[in-house]
Amino acid sequence: MKINRRHFLTSAIGVGLLSGVNRCQPIGEKVGISVEELDRAVAQPVLKTNYFSSPVNIESIELLYNGRDYLVRSRSTDGAVGIAVTNTRAGYLYPILNQLVIPFFLGKDARNLDSLLFEVYRYRSNYKLSGLALWCCVAWVEFSLLDLLGKIAKKPVGELIGNVIRREIPVYIASGRRDTTSEEEVELLKKSIEETGVKAVKFKVGGRMSNNADAMPGRTEKLIPLARKVLGDDIAIHADSNSSYDPPKAIEVGRMLEDINTVFFEEPCLFDHLEDTKKVADALTIPIAWGEQETSIRRFRWMIQNNGVQVVQPDLHYNGGFIRTRRIERMAAVAGLPTTLHISGGLGYVDMLHFASCTPDIGKYQEYKENVTETGKLYEPPLRLKDGAINVPSGPGLGITHINELLRNAKKIV
Repeated sequence: MKINRRHFLTSAIGVGLLSGVNRCQPIGEKVGISVEELDRAVAQPVLKTNYFSSPVNIESIELLYNGRDYLVRSRSTDGAVGIAVTNTRAGYLYPILNQLVIPFFLGKDARNLDSLLFEVYRYRSNYKLSGLALWCCVAWVEFSLLDLLGKIAKKPVGELIGNVIRREIPVYIASGRRDTTSEEEVELLKKSIEETGVKAVKFKVGGRMSNNADAMPGRTEKLIPLARKVLGDDIAIHADSNSSYDPPKAIEVGRMLEDINTVFFEEPCLFDHLEDTKKVADALTIPIAWGEQETSIRRFRWMIQNNGVQVVQPDLHYNGGFIRTRRIERMAAVAGLPTTLHISGGLGYVDMLHFASCTPDIGKYQEYKENVTETGKLYEPPLRLKDGAINVPSGPGLGITHINELLRNAKKIV
């Protein structure tokens, strides 16, 4: 049965998959939102400073490497320490981090993170580097400082930027593969469902920024109906094209995704072609998810105000951290849109858990593509994927308990 977006998003199906949405107005169809309303949402302070009665001056920040992970360690002049794990891009972005981001934060009061995020953008003309390369570096420092602040306040990150309202986060298994046939891909997804108990999956369509070419001839056209047939109607299906299509082809593929009631169609067109993405959103009845590559709050604002996207999807690392992403989430909330994060490597899924723990409308399922069996051992209690959900770390800051495991043999990167 094919359903339109209005019906999907106001039906029992839509309520379940995109929970928390204002039901008085179907998601993505709220009209008359002004730039001023969205700007007011962005301007509100994010970090709760009432937990800190005195300055938290930053004495040092350093990048470490332990042979597997890159780590950012910060210290305050009072001896508090914060640790955060970067994604793998630190391996080539570290000169920006060490030369243009870390020096700015030294000597500053970490309680002023809200304003410092703009000042670091101005520092030494960093705005000329604006994009993923700059904002990843800023995010890693922010993660480390939030971990430090959380340890001082004895609060998890979720309580520093909001109010923790959930302790378990349902996830979807995200396949990153395009080297599989449609049959192989469905079997892999089926196996993941059986092993983890997840109730949602995401697969790749198209060929990744491929100018309409498929990963292999006929794969997408066969994969879409086969996934629904094999996985059944009770599994929520998401699809990601990674900017594979122009609008006509995206709409063609989108029609097939409509036929299987896909939860959302992620990044159908080139990610920086905002108008093209809006064309697809206007044409289809399923929600369009977008924002993984985006680092501009104003471009997020344009897409939200103009209904170019129905699921807002920033990445905490790529977008510059928790505070900037919270600002985007607040704009989305004004429009009645969920913010469902994209995640990148390292401990990206754990960062997601903290953000999801305190975000009112996070959608029903969050992305998961890591190895909780291994990395979950760093926490107490350990993180577990059980019945399709992962428990949120309960410790202060980012919640890493076994920090010595991360720091073993770690060396400073200069």
